[in-house]
Parts: sequence; structure tokens; C-alpha cells
Amino acid sequence: MLLRSRTVENVYVGRAAVDAAGDRGWLLGHFKPIGDIRHSDDVEIKWGVHPRGDRRARWATEEKRTALLVLISGRFRMEFPDGDVVLAEPGDYVVWGHGVDHSWHAEEESVVMTVRWPSIPGYAVPAE
Repeated sequence: MLLRSRTVENVYVGRAAVDAAGDRGWLLGHFKPIGDIRHSDDVEIKWGVHPRGDRRARWATEEKRTALLVLISGRFRMEFPDGDVVLAEPGDYVVWGHGVDHSWHAEEESVVMTVRWPSIPGYAVPAE
């Protein structure tokens, strides 16, 4: 990562596992400060690290975005009203669109990357 040693305008160099820890996994989206190169109203990107048995606290409903979830490692179940999808091999992915309610469950310790568009507020599950 050569760029860490100097400042370059409009370039951010980071490490997903480190940067994601500070914002519930999210690396890019509307929730980053305005002026930060990672602020976007167009797209959100998440590096999700989930221990075995981790599950979404509640279903996401009334979806207004399109999403892509890619399995990096582990075994990850996406739950949809019409049936579940199990991602078991690195590179397995699922895409869902507007109006598709969903939830998830990490069947094994898993790392997933999620890309959603557009980036709009209103879907965060409140921290307990």
C-alpha cells in the first residue's frame, strides 16, 4: 500500500477489516461524512464479518434498494419470503431488488461483501 506514505487528493487507502469495524461494517455510503471520498448517495458497500450463529436482528422490509451480497468465506444463509439461499463457496452471490424483504444467518463464521444502491437512510437496525 504505497499511498499510505503520502497524501493524494481524492484517494483513500484503507483495510476493509479495520475500517469496517468503526461503522458496523459499512465502508462507503450516505452515512460517511460529507467531504469524505467514501460518502455516496449512489451506493453502499459493506465488509461483513459474522461469527457462526450471527443473524440479523429483524427482517428488512419495504426494501427500496437493489443489493448484491458476495460470499468471501464461510457459509451464509440469505432468507427471503419465498425461500432461502445458502452461499457455500467463495464467490457465491445473490442479488435482490426493490420490494424484496430479507434477513440473513451466518451458518459458519463468514465474511461477506454487500453492495447496495442507492444509498438511502432508514434501514439500520438500532444497536442494542
